[in-house]
Amino acid sequence: MAYARRECLTDHFTYGLYLTWDDDQRWELIDGEAHCMSPAPSLTHQRISMNLSGIFSTYLKDKPCRAFAAPFDVRLPDYPEQADDEIETVVQPDLVVICDHSKLDEKGCRGAPDLVVEILSPGTAHRDLRKKFEIYERHGVREYWLVQPTDRTVMVFRLTENGTFGRHELYADDEQLPTPLLGDIIVELNEVFAD
Repeated sequence: MAYARRECLTDHFTYGLYLTWDDDQRWELIDGEAHCMSPAPSLTHQRISMNLSGIFSTYLKDKPCRAFAAPFDVRLPDYPEQADDEIETVVQPDLVVICDHSKLDEKGCRGAPDLVVEILSPGTAHRDLRKKFEIYERHGVREYWLVQPTDRTVMVFRLTENGTFGRHELYADDEQLPTPLLGDIIVELNEVFAD
């Protein structure tokens, strides 16, 4: 599907339409609006993603939570009974951790992951910092990490009791990042940003 060439009666899309797109491009839907994913991620982006995936996979082995890396569809229904083909928000975060196995199926995840990690790039930074931030907060993602490769930092937002992300915590590449959400894991950020 070339979005610019798509002949549709609407520019408002659902997961049902999304499933019919047969091209090699990756897409996300945010409140019914289609967003073409950037070209293949940079080497640095891939390295950070692989490092984090390895850390989470190793730590979560034999534990109830599971980590999944992109491409992995996360469907975010507006209400519990919403039919899959009517869902208007489908995202592919760089990394997710899901502890509730009832949210998992062969299509990916239906409902908010416990932890979402987005690795910022020039082409996605605005969407990750604004639109996805609002989407993840609204749908109840418990922890949202924004990894900044250029300055080697991680911004962490945690959902508060009132259902909003609190003030972010900023971690540098020489620090440890605790994640009480997942138990006693402490992520050594020098390992995340290691060459």
